[in-house]
Amino acid sequence: MKYGKLLCRDETRPRPFRKKARTMTPSRMNVESFNLDHRLVSAPYVRVADRKTLPQGDVITKYDVRFTQPNAGHLEMKAVHSLEHLFAEYSRNHSAAVIDFSPMGCQTGFYLILQGDPDSAEVLELIESSLTDILNATEVPAANEVQCGWGQNHSLEAAQDAARGFLAQRAVWEQVFA
Repeated sequence: MKYGKLLCRDETRPRPFRKKARTMTPSRMNVESFNLDHRLVSAPYVRVADRKTLPQGDVITKYDVRFTQPNAGHLEMKAVHSLEHLFAEYSRNHSAAVIDFSPMGCQTGFYLILQGDPDSAEVLELIESSLTDILNATEVPAANEVQCGWGQNHSLEAAQDAARGFLAQRAVWEQVFA
C-alpha cells in the first residue's frame, strides 16, 4: 500500500514512521547543470546544456554560455543584469530563434535558449555578433523603473568589460573541459 499504514515485520501492528537514511552516493538529478562537474570545466566556453523535443515536434536547445570559471570567479550583479538586458535585446536583431537569455544564479554565465537545433557555428556567430553590439552600445535597454524590476541596478561599463573579456577568448569557446 502506497499510502497505507506502516507495519512491523510481522505486519500485525502499525509501527511509527522512520525516515530512511539518505546516502551520499551521486545520483542523476533532474537539472542538467547539477549533473555537470563544475570542477572539470574551463571557462569561458559555450556548450549545449540541453535539447528538448516538445510534444508537437518543435525543438528547443539550451546553451550554457559560461563567462567565468565556476567557484573561482563571478560577474558582479550590475554586469549580469545589464548583460541580460543588452544581450536579450541585441541578439534578437540577429536571430528570430532566440527564446530567452537568462542569467545563472551563480553569476558565472547565462543560458541562451534557441528554437530549433542550430549549427554550432551559427550559435557562436550569434553570440559574437550580440556581444560586439554590446561593445558599441551607448545605454542599457529598459534600464528604468517602468521597464525593469530593479532599474537602478545596471552598469553599461561593467557589461561591456565582461563582453570584451569573453570576446577576447573567442578561440576557446568550444573547449569546455581543460
